[in-house]
Amino acid sequence: MGAPRLSSTPLPGIGVRYDLTTREQRRLSVVAHRDGSRTLSAYRKDDPDACDLSVRLTSGEAATLIDALIPTHHSPNLLSTTDLGLVAERIELSATSHWNGRLLGETRMRTETGVSIVAVLRRAEAIPSPTPDFRLAGGDTLIVIGTREGVEAAAAILGRE
Repeated sequence: MGAPRLSSTPLPGIGVRYDLTTREQRRLSVVAHRDGSRTLSAYRKDDPDACDLSVRLTSGEAATLIDALIPTHHSPNLLSTTDLGLVAERIELSATSHWNGRLLGETRMRTETGVSIVAVLRRAEAIPSPTPDFRLAGGDTLIVIGTREGVEAAAAILGRE
């Protein structure tokens, strides 16, 4: 089985086209338009010049698709794993959470689970290294790092209503 082949072709005034030939000899292409949108196309196996499907995606839709393609674990919230047995995940705090409006330190997250909260995403803002006096809010997404078991325990604590 050979490695997948990716080539790129500049499209003046439009953007760049990326062509991927899979191990099954299927051809996919992505046109990265200058406005940030993407066009994803899949070609027929029996005729690699005949397009079976072509979908134009906004930049937000393309980013969402990338998030779906990148995880190496079954969890849709998984960001990465390492040989050290650590995982990083996103955990969303619901509006009905027990912790909505409370201080991060009150969760005793590191003491109870061994997990570190390395950032909080709130609307379009990222708050790196939140301190114990950081006030949580419904809709926050907490970026946590720890063992798989610790992250699962953290999700259970943060899911408390």
